Amino acid sequence: MNTPLVQIKNLKKYFSYTGQMLRAVDNVSFDIFPQETLGLVGESGCGKTALARTLTRLHEPTSGAILFKGENILHFHGKAIKSLRRDMQYIFQDPYASLNPRMTAGEIIAEPLNIHKVSNKPDREKRVQQLLELVGLRPEYINRFPHEFSGGQRQRIGIARALALNPRFIVCDEPIAALDVCIQAQIVNLLKHLQEELGLTYLFISHDLAMVKYLSTRVAVMYLGHLMELAPSHDLYESPLHPYTQGLFSAIPIPDPHVEKKRKRILITGEVPSPINPPKGCVFCTRCPKVQKICFEKRPKLREIAPGRQAACHLVNP
Repeated sequence: MNTPLVQIKNLKKYFSYTGQMLRAVDNVSFDIFPQETLGLVGESGCGKTALARTLTRLHEPTSGAILFKGENILHFHGKAIKSLRRDMQYIFQDPYASLNPRMTAGEIIAEPLNIHKVSNKPDREKRVQQLLELVGLRPEYINRFPHEFSGGQRQRIGIARALALNPRFIVCDEPIAALDVCIQAQIVNLLKHLQEELGLTYLFISHDLAMVKYLSTRVAVMYLGHLMELAPSHDLYESPLHPYTQGLFSAIPIPDPHVEKKRKRILITGEVPSPINPPKGCVFCTRCPKVQKICFEKRPKLREIAPGRQAACHLVNP
């Protein structure tokens, strides 16, 4: 593959909680290549959003490196960070909370253009109308307020705002979680169309494993702040290697009742350990159905098992 657009190296993000350290992201490394979609999946609270916000410098990392187009953006400050925002944008999960209710749709979409002083006012108004049409909204909606739109329309406004500065990389942080099922499909198809038309690169976070499979080039599986597995989408869904991934994908319903009835389910029992006090060895050892003695003693590293496939498990061998 070509040179990565985004490189994450040994990234850590710890939060101070009641005098203790909450390990939201713990030593995570991966690459994202131009014009691909890297899906990121895992249970609630596993650190997906903390990773996304740290990656975009909305949170300051505890340690590690974040390279964008070969430059470590952790060294960026002031004007350099502002300039970075033109290339790196964020689509938030909640379309109801992420839009200012006091601003019209046109003002919301134009805000990045105003902040970065892009062109003059007439050109900015023309650009806003183009963006509305690009995301499937009518240009005459420009003077409407967020409460006048449905959830799906609000998310389209959020997407238009993210596209305003022609970014190369967009973090989609569960952009369909708060929407109806039929609207989810429309938004995912819109994201796919925009990627093909504009050459965008996505980090796509979602609990919807079927949508992740449809949209993603590769998929990373996260658990308790760690990456468990990383592989091309088709390979991961056809033959997951890590026991956690196997259990996670076992929960995906199959629409054929005969196949579903014969399928062997892999149940993940127990509670997720606290990120304040994770297990000593593998972070999944307390819930793993295949656990062995070494899993309690030594933490496995994310290593290459086959070309393009990585897993962090003592039991998975090349």
